[in-house]
Amino acid sequence: MAISYNGLWKLLIDNNMNKTDLMNKVKLSSSTIAKMSKGEPVSMQVLEKICESLDCDFGDLIHYEKNQNE
Repeated sequence: MAISYNGLWKLLIDNNMNKTDLMNKVKLSSSTIAKMSKGEPVSMQVLEKICESLDCDFGDLIHYEKNQNE
């Protein structure tokens, strides 16, 4: 897994929100949340909508993790 959304999950906790709250506030599909939960890439538009809604920056949401096998 190269993409980590741990920053987003921590931000949700800080804002007393869960994934369903995020889904409803930003109008995301459950499949998008599922992708993010698995560390899969999502579009920049999705990240932009989240940043706008939570008043944060991309760096607050995601982190690149280099694979140990490389």
